[in-house]
Amino acid sequence: MSAFPQGTVHEAADDVQAALRADPQVYALWGGLTPLGRNEFLCWIDDAKQPKTRLRRIERTKEELQEGKKRPCCWAGCIHRTDKAPGKWQQAVLIDQKRR
Repeated sequence: MSAFPQGTVHEAADDVQAALRADPQVYALWGGLTPLGRNEFLCWIDDAKQPKTRLRRIERTKEELQEGKKRPCCWAGCIHRTDKAPGKWQQAVLIDQKRR
């Protein structure tokens, strides 16, 4: 089996890989994303706190890829990247909120 295209910071867990590989069209779309684009989807999926939400986000990722999206809809962006500082909105909403 070929190496699975990963993100810049996040790596796809087995459940994500299986779901995306299951549909050749979706897998091709996934492979066509930039590493940063894949990273955004993986961060969004990994951020889910409940298994049910994680499954829903995996399915939504497949749908959004088929809709031609390059990043997850309504996601502020990965806060785990070390190549750039989080934006003000990310800091206020995603980082500071988690410290509470």
